[in-house]
Amino acid sequence: MTETDRPALRPPWSHSDRAIPRTLVRPLQDFLRSSTASALPMFVAAVAALVWANSPWWETYERLWATRVTIGVGRWAIHEDVRFWVGEGLMTFFFLLAGMEIKRELTSGELRERRAAIMPVAAAVGGMALPALIYLAATHGTAAVDGWGMAMPTDLAFALGILVLFVRASPPGIRPFLLTLAIVDDLLTVVVVGVAYANGFAAVPLVLCAGCVGLMIVCERAHVRHLLVYLALGALAWLFAYHAGVHPALVGAVLGLLAPAHPFQRPADVSLEAHRIADATSDHPDPPDADAASWFELARLSREAVSPLARIEHDLLPWVNLGALPLFALANAGVRLSGLRWTSVTTAIAVGLVIARLVGKVVGIVGASALVARTRLGRVPGTGGWGAPAAAAAAAGAPFTVSLFVASSVFAEDSPLLAAARVGVLLSIVVCAVAAFVLGRLAQPRHRRS
Repeated sequence: MTETDRPALRPPWSHSDRAIPRTLVRPLQDFLRSSTASALPMFVAAVAALVWANSPWWETYERLWATRVTIGVGRWAIHEDVRFWVGEGLMTFFFLLAGMEIKRELTSGELRERRAAIMPVAAAVGGMALPALIYLAATHGTAAVDGWGMAMPTDLAFALGILVLFVRASPPGIRPFLLTLAIVDDLLTVVVVGVAYANGFAAVPLVLCAGCVGLMIVCERAHVRHLLVYLALGALAWLFAYHAGVHPALVGAVLGLLAPAHPFQRPADVSLEAHRIADATSDHPDPPDADAASWFELARLSREAVSPLARIEHDLLPWVNLGALPLFALANAGVRLSGLRWTSVTTAIAVGLVIARLVGKVVGIVGASALVARTRLGRVPGTGGWGAPAAAAAAAGAPFTVSLFVASSVFAEDSPLLAAARVGVLLSIVVCAVAAFVLGRLAQPRHRRS
């Protein structure tokens, strides 16, 4: 079918050829569905939090996030502040997306092919282990040592954002390498946070949580497709995880890994049914909705021709990018600098975190990748040596979401250790972005830099 043979469908306003949709709305929609879309709103929210927390109205900042909210009934009620509901509630959707990204890579992405996955998997392990060791060495013998998990995670949005903004001439293979590395990093981080930072387990709620997850698996095997069933079971699993002593946000990652990666209906079968319905219905029905039931059925089948994993990820991504992540940044990046007490411990946290994120990530990722390349089990990403991979590794050192999540899980809210950790995270972003820019410039051929 040529362009001239296509039916004259009436597009919505946002997809029309008018000036505003063409020049503003559609580019904005494309950006919001990109991997780097959350970096800018998060950065703006973090700056706003810093300004607010250090303004004359800083008490309103503290009061807002310390406001207690109770949800639930009886012994299962949860009495927590707004910061908890943002950090553990909304961040569940972030971990849900992370779980689905991991599932997609395992079923149809780079991680499906063992040989192709060796390099980014080794790089992710090296880029997590060495930063953790550096942080442990910097904080050895202090109360800050438990925060080693902050040094490990790679924030995909910030890493890709830095790569796009500051390393414009990076080779084509660098972006998928960094993306796959971050996905592996997410998987290992979920395991580490879930195991190392659990607050002790309560047996009965833990069994109930596992039971809800098991019921979801049974429902999926039985081809139960109504989203409300899974939402209800997921909410119950989250509630039981909280009472079991497990970080409830991690339930989102588990649910993401369970999301079906294959469509319920084969596209070929839906196409045949679409032709049948088109032949059986009138082109000009009277009344206008005389064939509504048939078209509703075709709409349902069309949705089921796309996997639940792809559908949920597509619908959820803009809400997480523009809602959950910026709110999390606003709630956790506000550090009152005038009240921060610099001691040997708080200095060790901030400085140790910066060194771990920069040196640990670059040396760990490049070193592990070089080892794999030397054994010929994988090849160097991109072309032109190790300059561009080193720039990507520096970009991967920029922490944020999960590092702040770990910090708030380890240190008390009013603790100077938490304030120092937040400062270390923010400093690490700046330092790693500058390092990525410098390494990216050095990796470019001389004639392209001039």
